[in-house]
Amino acid sequence: MPQSPGTEFAAAPVSFVVRHQLWDANVEDHMDQGISIEVTATIGGQDTTLLRFNCFDLERSYVYGPENPALSTPGRVGAGMGIHRRADPIIDPHPIAWAIKLLGTKLPAMIEQSGYKGVAGLIDMAAVQKILPDVDACAREIFAVKRNVVKHNRGTDLFEAGAIRFGLEMRRQRNGDGGLALHVLADIGGTRSKSYIEETELLAFDCFWKDAHYHYGPRNKNHRTNWDLTIVDDPLDWTFEQIAKGKLRAMIERAGYPGIANDVDQETIDAVLPALKKRAYEMYALGEQLTGHKGLPLEFTPNMAAE
Repeated sequence: MPQSPGTEFAAAPVSFVVRHQLWDANVEDHMDQGISIEVTATIGGQDTTLLRFNCFDLERSYVYGPENPALSTPGRVGAGMGIHRRADPIIDPHPIAWAIKLLGTKLPAMIEQSGYKGVAGLIDMAAVQKILPDVDACAREIFAVKRNVVKHNRGTDLFEAGAIRFGLEMRRQRNGDGGLALHVLADIGGTRSKSYIEETELLAFDCFWKDAHYHYGPRNKNHRTNWDLTIVDDPLDWTFEQIAKGKLRAMIERAGYPGIANDVDQETIDAVLPALKKRAYEMYALGEQLTGHKGLPLEFTPNMAAE
């Protein structure tokens, strides 16, 4: 979902709009993050997106006519407007460079393919090529700087498990949502014998009463998924099930920390798991006693980044 209103660059009759996007796996197509570049124009008195490039961590694609009801991809599961095309990340490894190149060379043809032949015939490519360096610079800046990442507290109750540790925290957001958070942490950038050692959060499982979700690499790519509470009865039970099944190694690698994942020892995790679960369910019960929601404390608990 767009995280900003976007920055617009005009090259009449079209404009380019650069937006930061954060996709949730159970809201959008999959978990992802990056920027979109939209080509817009006024059609029938309405501001209309004619063409969109998705320049994300994983999603590298473009959509002809995302608002054109006459266009659809034959056989596409879920249907939807527009014709969806994907880039090959091996051939075109940098999504923004790839998008800017196409905008500078193929824009009229792509707008015509989107179903807007009249607009395509009016495009001034000299004006487009003049403004594209600014679009490129803006897109790269947003991709690098405006990424949605979060720095949580490490937790109030910590459990060492070899290369990683678990932190438990009763969390409450300002909107009243919250519950028990389970943080998976590790030391990076040094060892425990060094003063410059840094601890980072690899995974976060926010077992909230309303907006329950988990994060891959909260401080890195921060790809997140909302649990479907129709099929997941209890997020904390689900989390412990994955830990017991040995899923943490793959999840930590997916979060962007393959070296730490390689050092994960399931036997060490199994040894600490009973105590971790016991304390987690005690905190779950305490929240329900205090607020009527499992793990939810009475007071607001800010993230470290908000302090």
